[in-house]
Amino acid sequence: MSRVSITYENHIAFVRLTRSDKMNAVDQEMIDAVIAAGNEVAASEARCVVLSGEGKAFCAGIDISGLSGMIGKDPADLLMPRSHGNGTTNQWQEVAMVWSRMEIPVIAAIHGVCFGAGMQLALGADIRIAAPDATFAVMEMKWGIVPDMGGMVLLPKLVRSDVLRRLTYTAEPIGTAQAERWGLVTEVAEDPLAAATALAEVIAGKSPSAIRAAKRLISLAEVAGEAAVLEAESREQAELLGKPHQMEVVAAEFGKRPAVFK
Repeated sequence: MSRVSITYENHIAFVRLTRSDKMNAVDQEMIDAVIAAGNEVAASEARCVVLSGEGKAFCAGIDISGLSGMIGKDPADLLMPRSHGNGTTNQWQEVAMVWSRMEIPVIAAIHGVCFGAGMQLALGADIRIAAPDATFAVMEMKWGIVPDMGGMVLLPKLVRSDVLRRLTYTAEPIGTAQAERWGLVTEVAEDPLAAATALAEVIAGKSPSAIRAAKRLISLAEVAGEAAVLEAESREQAELLGKPHQMEVVAAEFGKRPAVFK
């Protein structure tokens, strides 16, 4: 069965987990499908991505029963090879990091449970919009393990150290209100998919080259020093000013019309 569907509309890639009978729990087929979807979208003409899950949940986490193939094997042999992401990730990490590395903005529309692997997948998005009754958990400690799908790269960018430690040490679920207070959720909406789509439409209507430059610049600003960021600001701006996309934005503003980008 297909684990992921991909559709394109108005320059937006809609990527949906489709294992609704298992609350979109992540098995090997899901891992392969999510990574393949990320690679497809990255090579497409899409200007924004909306990630969501079918059925009652965004993603319930790893399907423990689907990992029987690991039994009897040396975990280090499975986890340590850097098989994806240009030699930076293993396959499990790539599930989240393929979206984090995406050159275009990614919005996660979250409802129901968002646990473990699902939580880390959502962290790979630039923006997370959640239903009021969604539930979140860094679930790995429940099984005596640690987050290992990119969570320790992505979580420290969003939450304080004490919050990160509490979430990780306890594996306790939290509601949307707490998740928003702690920085895991960007905004709350009764219909997160509709809200994510509306936001994606706004982003897709902006200059594609400026949006990509902004994402590169923000990603650098999160990790680099002052001098490097200042230099990158100037470099990115120099590549935008006077170019066709920027000129179309100016013409559209003065013409009081939507911009049309080629």
